[in-house]
Amino acid sequence: MGKVFSINISEKKGTVKHPVEAAELKEECGIAGDAHSGDWHRQISLLDYESIEVYNEKGHGIKPGDFAENITTSGIDLSSVKIGDVLKIGDCVAEITQIGKECHRACEIKKKVGECIMPKKGLFARVLQEGTVKTGDAVDFLPVLRVGVLTLSDKGARGEREDKSGETIKNIIKKIHGVPVKYEILPDETDKIKEKLLEWSMPCEDMDIIFTTGGTGFSERDNTPEATLAVLDRQIPGFSEAMRMEGYKNNPRAILSRGVSGIRNKTIIVNLPGSVKGVREGLMAILDVLPHAVAILKGEASECGSAH
Repeated sequence: MGKVFSINISEKKGTVKHPVEAAELKEECGIAGDAHSGDWHRQISLLDYESIEVYNEKGHGIKPGDFAENITTSGIDLSSVKIGDVLKIGDCVAEITQIGKECHRACEIKKKVGECIMPKKGLFARVLQEGTVKTGDAVDFLPVLRVGVLTLSDKGARGEREDKSGETIKNIIKKIHGVPVKYEILPDETDKIKEKLLEWSMPCEDMDIIFTTGGTGFSERDNTPEATLAVLDRQIPGFSEAMRMEGYKNNPRAILSRGVSGIRNKTIIVNLPGSVKGVREGLMAILDVLPHAVAILKGEASECGSAH
């Protein structure tokens, strides 16, 4: 665990940032008032102070923010960070989206010292959980859940329908630090669904959860439950029961969903309905327990527990 050494902002891109004691991080935006904020993948930038000190040993006198980083950290090794890793910064959460970048042609620091460290060591991230970040706040890595999203739709596979259900899954899993590392749209064909589930749940994929959406109804083309049952080692009936009952509260027809849930190797597979409403209700019914379920499979947690 490290800490926030400095918070730095600027109103114009390519200029040296100035330090502030605290800043508001906005979800899917970045730091309020900073020129780099916006709905894109480089909402905030990070750099460790230890790298800055290497330059200062050469007599350059560089200060936090001179490399145009938003957050200067200290005491945490950022050298092994991978795209998709998640950092908790104070009460905020950010996902690493890019490592390094081409230096801005008008970069002030490059003019000053002849080179910029950001193309090699700069980290860029998007904000998943907003809040206030202050100098001295803790910075640490959060365990992430590797998630596969498999949409089953004949029309979607032909490009005739926008996959809003799959996008809904991707948005909701941010709440449990889920990162969609696999995403695909397939037609409602049993063999293709089985093949993809088998592929994604191989140990080499290191997939924590696979969510399917669609194909759980009564139609002859609704083959997802059968394809899923064919690959499962064990079932998790409680997940599917909880999802159906949550949907039943608002629509009695929700109990017609035939979706199943279970385990193959160390991967949890969950069938969700095809509608956005069904996905949202079903996933929210089991969302809070999913990280613990994954931890049990990995041997990192016990099944025993008490609410008291």
